[in-house]
Amino acid sequence: MQGAKLDHLLYRNWSEQDLNGTQEPFLTPNADYDDEFLRYLWREYLHPKQYEWVLIVGYIIVFIIALIGNILVCVAVWKNHHMRTVTNYFIVNLSLADVLVTIICLPATLLVDITETWFFGKTLCKVIPYLQTVSVSVSVLTLSCIALDRWYAICHPLMFKSTAKRAQQSIVIIWIVSCVIMIPQAIVMECRSVFPELANKTILFTVCDERWEGQIYSKVYHICFFFITYMVPLCLMILAYLQIFRKLWCRQIPGTSSVVQRKWKPLQCSIHSKGQQSTKSRNNAVAAEIKQIHTRRKTARMLMVVLLVFALCYLPISILNILKRVFGMFTHTNDRETVYAWFTFSHWLVYANSAANPIIYNFLSGKFREEFKAAFSCCCRGIHNNQDDHLIRGRASTESRKSLTTQISNCDNVSRLSEHVVLTNINTLNANGSGAVHNW
Repeated sequence: MQGAKLDHLLYRNWSEQDLNGTQEPFLTPNADYDDEFLRYLWREYLHPKQYEWVLIVGYIIVFIIALIGNILVCVAVWKNHHMRTVTNYFIVNLSLADVLVTIICLPATLLVDITETWFFGKTLCKVIPYLQTVSVSVSVLTLSCIALDRWYAICHPLMFKSTAKRAQQSIVIIWIVSCVIMIPQAIVMECRSVFPELANKTILFTVCDERWEGQIYSKVYHICFFFITYMVPLCLMILAYLQIFRKLWCRQIPGTSSVVQRKWKPLQCSIHSKGQQSTKSRNNAVAAEIKQIHTRRKTARMLMVVLLVFALCYLPISILNILKRVFGMFTHTNDRETVYAWFTFSHWLVYANSAANPIIYNFLSGKFREEFKAAFSCCCRGIHNNQDDHLIRGRASTESRKSLTTQISNCDNVSRLSEHVVLTNINTLNANGSGAVHNW
């Protein structure tokens, strides 16, 4: 996919045929060559168009939301032990992959999309596309593990028991597998100048693109990449969630009573009409079962939306990549500006998926929503607390001193009272003792 992000250099206003017609004047030495060449590059090549300014704003918004949102997801699960479930472990792993791609890959992609030039050298030409594909693989495999875990828990609860330890082991395996299977992406990426005649004069027209020994290898690789990282996992996840949907909304859930699957209002009326002790215990059991159904439905609904958004965001770049790499389209097209716009928009959608996930958690998960609100409220209160910090500390110290003085005074009063009581008892005891001896 990263190759598709960088191979659209010729899709804009520049093509090799167009520049060859202007190479002669540019390469002819004259006094005004440098100024004229730089002005031409700035006007026609570097200066963003109107829709590119919109693209820049869109990337900035996605960067802020994706970074803050996914970090909050990780912090929410780390701070609260009750949120450390198997599903949330996988969600944290998905957020970590999104943070990785947001910090490392998004700025480079934005710069390449605007300037159509690779500025980061040969080493990062291999590293950044490799990390991009690794994050895609991690996201796909994590979503697949979530779907598999939910499928076992709801459809076949007795076949497999998922635990936090197994989830952590699965996450480690996901990263190892992703790093290994994406090594070819790092091997084939190379920096090159589209126009070698201008390589000594400017870094512009430098691209980071794939270099294969033969076209057949490129076609095979991209077909396998499409099926492994998109089509096959997506089909399997859709099948899993279809069965989960049938179990949660259409059939009885294993482990629950059949009466719970009926309409709940008549059930609650029948429960309240009985007044025996056994009915109360049954009421508690049914309420627990209903709560479990609600929780499972909410979780399944949230995960289905996450899967749907992932499929929609990665669909355009997957299709464009196959059309370009496998079928050789867009090579001789006349409308390069439109093709370039489609590629840049599809790149933005990929990163928008990283920003969309925390928003989905906020709207469809009550626990994440509470943690997000608490985090933002703490930030808002922190501003006011900084202003009133000295006043609060002064009041607290004054109150603590008053409290300490009060406690010491109370202790003195209690000690005096205790001494008085003890002395009174001793005097009484002595008087009674002497009287008793005298009477005896």
